[in-house]
Amino acid sequence: PPTPRRYALESSEDNLYLGIVLVTVVMVTGIFSYFQNAKSANLMDSFASMLPPKVKTVRDGTSDEVLAQNLVPGDIVNVEGGDLIPADLRILECSDNMCIDNSALTGESEPQKRKVICTHSDPLETQNLAFFGTQVPEGSARAVVISTGDKTVMGRIAKLAMTTKTEQTPINKELHHFIIIISSIAITLGIIFLILGFVIGTEIVQNLVFMIGIIVANVPEGLLATVTVCLTLTAKRMHSKKVLVKNLEGVETLGSTSCICSDKTGTLTQNIMTVAQVVYGEEQGCASRDAPSSFTGGRKTYDSDCTSFKRLMRCAVLNNVSTFNESSKWALESDGETRRVRPREARAKPA
Repeated sequence: PPTPRRYALESSEDNLYLGIVLVTVVMVTGIFSYFQNAKSANLMDSFASMLPPKVKTVRDGTSDEVLAQNLVPGDIVNVEGGDLIPADLRILECSDNMCIDNSALTGESEPQKRKVICTHSDPLETQNLAFFGTQVPEGSARAVVISTGDKTVMGRIAKLAMTTKTEQTPINKELHHFIIIISSIAITLGIIFLILGFVIGTEIVQNLVFMIGIIVANVPEGLLATVTVCLTLTAKRMHSKKVLVKNLEGVETLGSTSCICSDKTGTLTQNIMTVAQVVYGEEQGCASRDAPSSFTGGRKTYDSDCTSFKRLMRCAVLNNVSTFNESSKWALESDGETRRVRPREARAKPA
């Protein structure tokens, strides 16, 4: 008779199927983690896109174009509108309309004017410096290189981001604690039944297979895959909101956060301003009244016929450059709840 095939310790196809399933689960989990972490690893590579390929420089009185990575402190460079700043520069000469877009560095939404003279003791605030990673929206300038590479402001920020101490996240601690408990129980039960098997005279191979089966049955193989898939899906949803997740476990950490410290408005907000209250003069003095918005539940308490309010509205209308968005309208329902008005409904209702 033909010799039966042996899969692992027993000649049973069940072991083959079990092995295939376990290997598949491990591979799928590893692939998910790899691709997500690979995206995060590309974060630091994105700094390379801030470096222009060639820069117009003046060395020894001769103008030439050199590679940006070959710049050294003391080089004289010429930048024009549309150029990227190749290093930290101190401006020597500039046109009257010379501006720098510092949004990548400081978050300032408006271009900042640049001058030859020092205007502030803080390097980030003075107008005679330009930093690596920023852009020249308009104007032209001649400047001297003062810092390159890791010594630039952007380079120091990137270095700090890469050298931060890695700490265990809350979900990592909980999973580690859970795995230790489950593994201890599984191994203990496996050893106990292994000893009992030897006592009652069970075959060695059958006894080992039974012990391995107990250990595998107690350990949830799908836990890692489930956690990885859930965190990956959440990370993709956050990516659609323009949030880069450097570490999958950081998704759960964000949910456990009780305080977020931000540097300035616009970093976490959407740069949208809503009038919640208005203050104007009445016969009894200054009064603070609610304006209909999502913050006040659509409630309006101001008097639109008041002379002071009309003057306030006139000043507000004449002194702003805002644009009106139809989808921002809110309506007060009969039950006291507010809901957002659709654009078609907003256009159908009289002003």
